[in-house]
Amino acid sequence: MLHDDSGHMGLSSGLSAEAKVELLKIARRGLEAVVKREKLKLDTPVLPELQRESGAFVTLREKGELRGCIGYIEPRLPMYKAVAETASKAATSDPRFEPVTEPELEKIDLEVSILSALNKVTNVEEIVVGRHGLVIERGYYRGLLLPQVAGENNWDRNEFLRYTCFKAGLDDDSWRDPDTKIYSFTAEVFGESEFGRISEENIAERA
Repeated sequence: MLHDDSGHMGLSSGLSAEAKVELLKIARRGLEAVVKREKLKLDTPVLPELQRESGAFVTLREKGELRGCIGYIEPRLPMYKAVAETASKAATSDPRFEPVTEPELEKIDLEVSILSALNKVTNVEEIVVGRHGLVIERGYYRGLLLPQVAGENNWDRNEFLRYTCFKAGLDDDSWRDPDTKIYSFTAEVFGESEFGRISEENIAERA
């Protein structure tokens, strides 16, 4: 599991609006359950697309400022479970922040990023800034930046590579080393800023 900064851009992976709304509802439930120290019970979703395994990140923002972001790179859990878990961990386990408190819940907006499979990069010219996210690893070191981060910061390709190396704890030019592995991916990013705060009462009409 890795933490990362996140934004509001992304590439559509084909999730339906209904699926996005359901994932945001699940993320909100995961967030509130862990903060309130309640047990979260998840039923298997009716939508088959939410049952496929997928990498996922959940980002928390409070008044527009990052409040936590954690996710799974690889598809290790069904999508709905990955979103519930990462929402909970973003609230409690991002080492950059203190755990979210109950009075903050109403101030926090959620954002979900659903990741594609990783694609090994053999030529960095293939990396499209704003479309691709990056994973860089060497030995035990590994770092990830989501696709939207480069666009938000107006980075070019080399800057994106350097900052991903920095996230991995490597020298910023380590991406040039043949022993360093580089992977790209795309992500579909959506949040409560787009769909509104999801509740049981409005799920049907928003879907």
